[in-house]
Amino acid sequence: MKRLFVGNLPSSATEASVIELFSECGKVHSIKLATDMFSGKCIGFGFISMEGHEARAAIEKLNGYSYGGKSLRIGFEDSSNKRGRRR
Repeated sequence: MKRLFVGNLPSSATEASVIELFSECGKVHSIKLATDMFSGKCIGFGFISMEGHEARAAIEKLNGYSYGGKSLRIGFEDSSNKRGRRR
């Protein structure tokens, strides 16, 4: 399972609409969009979990894709840069 960072999402993005978009590349196992605490609207990024080969296909197909008037930025989550973890 790979976790993707999805950036530059429009505020109109919903979990359902993003799942629909990414489902073209494979099964979305989980999704979490960052939302504004008061309005509940997307604040521009989120994380999606997919199988490895499907995640790579999603990056290939959707990175730079125009969605809601914005160009999506998609890549694998950088697990070495997690906040709150001390080593």
